[in-house]
Amino acid sequence: MAEAHQAVAFQFTVTPDGIDLQLSHQALTEIYLSGMRSWKKRIVRVKNSVITGVYPASPSSWLFVVIAILATMYTRSDPSMGLIAKIQEHLPVSQSMSTQCQAVVSAVLFSTMLWLMLIFTMRLCLKQLLSYHRWMFEQHGKMSTTTKIWVALVRIFSGRKPLLYSYQGSLPNLPVPTIKDTVKRYLESVRPLMDDKEYERMTKLAAEFESSLGNRLQWYLKLKALWASNYVSDWWEEYVYLRGRGPIMVNSNYYGMDFLYVTPTPIQAARAGNSIHSFFLYRRKLNKEELKPSRIPGTVIPLCAAQCERIFNTTRIPGEETDTVQHWQDSDYIVVYHKGRYFRLRVYQAGRLLSPREIEFQIQRILDDPSPPSKGEAKLGALTAGDRIPWAKARTKYFSSGVNKRSLDCIEKAAFFVTLDDEEQGMMGDDPAASLDRYAKSLLHGKCYDRWFDKSFTVVYYKNGKNGINAEHSWADAPVLAHVWEYTLANDSFQLGYNAEGHCKGDVDPSLPRPVKLSWEIPPECEEQIAQSLAVAQALADDVDFHVFSFQEFGKGKVKKCRVSPDGFIQMALQLAYFRERGTFCLTYEASMTRLFREGRTETVRSCTNESSAFIRALEGGEATDVCKCLFRVASEKHQLLYRLAMTGAGIDRHLFCLYVVSKYLGVESPFLKEVLSEPWRLSTSQTPIQQVELFDIENHPEYVSCGGGFGPVADDGYGVSYCVLGENMINFHISCKHSCPDTDAHKFGTQIRQALRDLLKLLSPNQTEPSKTEESQPKVKKEQ
Repeated sequence: MAEAHQAVAFQFTVTPDGIDLQLSHQALTEIYLSGMRSWKKRIVRVKNSVITGVYPASPSSWLFVVIAILATMYTRSDPSMGLIAKIQEHLPVSQSMSTQCQAVVSAVLFSTMLWLMLIFTMRLCLKQLLSYHRWMFEQHGKMSTTTKIWVALVRIFSGRKPLLYSYQGSLPNLPVPTIKDTVKRYLESVRPLMDDKEYERMTKLAAEFESSLGNRLQWYLKLKALWASNYVSDWWEEYVYLRGRGPIMVNSNYYGMDFLYVTPTPIQAARAGNSIHSFFLYRRKLNKEELKPSRIPGTVIPLCAAQCERIFNTTRIPGEETDTVQHWQDSDYIVVYHKGRYFRLRVYQAGRLLSPREIEFQIQRILDDPSPPSKGEAKLGALTAGDRIPWAKARTKYFSSGVNKRSLDCIEKAAFFVTLDDEEQGMMGDDPAASLDRYAKSLLHGKCYDRWFDKSFTVVYYKNGKNGINAEHSWADAPVLAHVWEYTLANDSFQLGYNAEGHCKGDVDPSLPRPVKLSWEIPPECEEQIAQSLAVAQALADDVDFHVFSFQEFGKGKVKKCRVSPDGFIQMALQLAYFRERGTFCLTYEASMTRLFREGRTETVRSCTNESSAFIRALEGGEATDVCKCLFRVASEKHQLLYRLAMTGAGIDRHLFCLYVVSKYLGVESPFLKEVLSEPWRLSTSQTPIQQVELFDIENHPEYVSCGGGFGPVADDGYGVSYCVLGENMINFHISCKHSCPDTDAHKFGTQIRQALRDLLKLLSPNQTEPSKTEESQPKVKKEQ
């Protein structure tokens, strides 16, 4: 209990001579330095709030306006056209204030009002400029004069050095599409999935909805859009994520992988040391708003950064009816899980962030700790992997007071969660393909009790130095966490590095207090609930079939030479692969983002279209090459149009979802909306693009690439497909489905995707010999053992 004694700042004992007071100078110093760190953060937060609040102007511009107004006054001219004199008349008269002093004060007040009006005008202008989206629909490489002028104006009104959240007040609100447009696009999207009789029935339902109930629901939605920053995001978070009562493991959480071909160090504690230090460096940049605002690649257009606020110090709290997301302003520690035990590890000492070598030292202490888990502690995390209602009830009954509450609070308020896994993972051994599949499943669900699935993210460090990340989905979407993950991987390997022995660089302060093992008092009834939750989670995990592969026969380089969008090309390949496997088409979900708008999250691109199905039927029916080429380009262009519509607020599904929520609030039934919202997404897809290309050198060091990440299947009889386009010659795929469905097989579908990619490239470039996988196409790296 030495750590507990160190935490006590003073002790006193009552003696016959009086009270004997004993002060711990070390503890008092810690308290003082922690307080200083906290106050520094508050000052930085206030300073950034001021800078962001006056953006796109700067605080120094106020002084410029004041000086300019005072200078014009001394030239005997009145730029205020009499307003300064009016202000002076109404100033509280003071005997000690001269007339000249009153004039100066009035001028300063007028200058401040003028400055605020200029800020408001500039922000309004920038908001109107960012509402212009016609540039996105122009032909690639051909920019209109209007768009050129618009780009110049955006640069002028954007200021010179925006902070992370500077654009938030200038981003436009998400527009509400018209009922007519949404219904029309919906009917067009389901046409290839229905026969004539089904389509006629759906058309009648849609027409009835559009002419009656739809207009009423739309009125309420427009009212919300006027009042709220975003008419979708709060309902999307609550009803799609937080109100789900099933397990979030597999069904909602997703994962990200380490480098594909290399492991910077084989030492588990050292990898954790560099990586954890990098996470906190990122958090420091985030708190100081030193991160550059995210933009659409190759443009000056900013993206909403609201989701960044909850990356760290965030936990999903279970409830019987709905969960909630709880975020804390700060946390100076992480919680580490190892062999059934939970440890609290402080990463700040005397107000400073521990060095990577010191964190490695502390992690090694945990790895070497021989203490056994408390009764019921080892598989406690299974509560977060099972159904939500039993977890909510158990949390209320067994974790609302005493030692259990203190330990649970410690986990939930931690910056993030860390698991020290006792397995080895990654691309290794005699069967690297199978090892990647095991790696994916380990990151997605682990043993079902060795991750804390409610935390915003859990970082997993394996015995052989590999790592990975598992993220809860409600607080943000994958690109936000991917941004952190890219920074951490790059900083770990390229900035911090390791010494010749594979340890972190630097020295260690041996007086660091040991990590504190959390205490639990788990009653038998709670252990029974843990076992039940684990059984539910284990059945779900065992049912997941996963296949991860790196396609290196060609990449976006050759696809672009065919003058085709890489994303459109891959989506057509997925449609072709699914059709060849099932002999039919299905409702397809491709995730698109709406972060061009304030608090925007995602929208759906319905990738299965009349055009794509016409192309695939022609290709499989043996039509002439020229006909198939023409149909492919039409289908690809339609896909690009749908993607752009989704990004610019003209998507289908979020609008229909919100109309459905309004109908439930009003207590009215809509057969049309009920049917639309019950349609299963048998092919759910998502691209994970690299956002910080400057951090990696894929051309010269192709081995230093992440394999991307993935997620579980959305439908019981469907596939989840995540893909990551890396460099010019690599596309990584993560395919998931369920063993319990006889019609799905992740490996067979992967084979179909490979062949579809080859066939499409052969179609678009017939003079080119069919690519074959050779050793030359592989990155020149050593295979891990």
